[in-house]
Amino acid sequence: MLQPALVENILQAALETGGDFAEVFVEDRIDRDLGMIGGVVERALSGRDYGIGIRILQGVFSVYAYTSDLSEHNLIQTARKAAGALKGAKGDIVLNFDRLQVENRHPILQPPSAAQNAHKVDILRRAHEALKAADPLIEQTSVGILNWQQQVLIANSEGLWAEDTRTYSRLRLSAVAVDGNQRQTGFRGPGAHAGLEYIEGLDIEAEAREASRIAATMVKADYAPSGKVPVVIENGFGGVLFHEACGHGLESTAVGVNASVFAGKLGQQIASPLVTAIDDGTIPNAWGSLNIDDEGMKTQRNVLIENGILKGYLIDRVGSRRMNMAPTGSGRRQSYRFAPTSRMNNTFIAEGNSSREDMIANTEYGIYARSLGGGSVNTATSDFNFAINEAYMIRNGKIAEPVKGATLIGKGMDILQKIDMVGGNLDHGPGMCGSVSGSLPVNCGQPTLRVSEMTIGGRKGE
Repeated sequence: MLQPALVENILQAALETGGDFAEVFVEDRIDRDLGMIGGVVERALSGRDYGIGIRILQGVFSVYAYTSDLSEHNLIQTARKAAGALKGAKGDIVLNFDRLQVENRHPILQPPSAAQNAHKVDILRRAHEALKAADPLIEQTSVGILNWQQQVLIANSEGLWAEDTRTYSRLRLSAVAVDGNQRQTGFRGPGAHAGLEYIEGLDIEAEAREASRIAATMVKADYAPSGKVPVVIENGFGGVLFHEACGHGLESTAVGVNASVFAGKLGQQIASPLVTAIDDGTIPNAWGSLNIDDEGMKTQRNVLIENGILKGYLIDRVGSRRMNMAPTGSGRRQSYRFAPTSRMNNTFIAEGNSSREDMIANTEYGIYARSLGGGSVNTATSDFNFAINEAYMIRNGKIAEPVKGATLIGKGMDILQKIDMVGGNLDHGPGMCGSVSGSLPVNCGQPTLRVSEMTIGGRKGE
């Protein structure tokens, strides 16, 4: 990492043409990716990424530059080139860095550097064998272990000096089932802000059997009907629906420029009274957690919606300036190549008092979405669509036959109002979220819940 005297010189150079704030983000990241296809190791990659991002603000106007050449001459020149985009009087600063005491909420027992590939290969072989043995329809398997460790330094012209180390581990399991000319994939991808001890603590065989079960079940399924019906969405990664349909619309990246349907609605009833939604970056060892965000602020628990009332947004430094509201520890970026923006960490709907059994029993005809896939949203309108990876019909208050090809279509604003039952079985599921500041690990969570009516895109009438 850089010495304070050099960082001060970079910040001085960045403010030579009138910027009112400057920041450096130094990153040293090591990635390890080991993968096996069909029981054969096909991928054994490792790499190191080392560089610095320099950001300058003048009001709400932002300039960003980055480089992997950390020589003093290049860093000063890079800062000056970035500053050249701003016009104004030079502002001298005298820095006395105040080192932030960062509390580590995420103990690491086995960092990536301590994990031997031979041990990982044994884990992957167990997973492959369990995937294949789970069902005779499984013809292809893919398994992998992804680890990375990221050391960061964040310093700015206000005197902040913060350093942190982040370690992540994820197991990825994929099974392809084939039945005639039909092919379906089942996937599991547990992950945590933790070392290899997290993966060692998983029931590898159970995770593999679940991925194979999904593939083998859905390959025999008929196509889903289309129409408007009640939908029961399972807990865990089912929370990706809220993440995409509503969460992105609560980020100051959209709210601060009035590009969100939730802009200007603080204190208003925007959801069913059953809905309380939270983003919490402090959960120990959770996939989306951080000790500090990528602007050097300690993460926190942010209540976004409480009993249906909009209570807050997710706000980074630039959003704070635009909205005249305090930042919420939500400034995140994929790497030094990206300027930070407001992003989610672990976003979830809080528990209610209903049970999954009651939701199914009280649904005469509808869809049970056991597992959701990817989706997209327009934050300006809250229009979204999502694939359902594993779906079943509900008939006469009971789960019936599996169906495939179903999508959920609607508006986030409408769906929030139509949540009429919320369970007490909160769980979280890890995923990767892409936005203007890159791809980031996030957790999506919720209890099982029911939406009284949603549009289902399918291939056949009912």
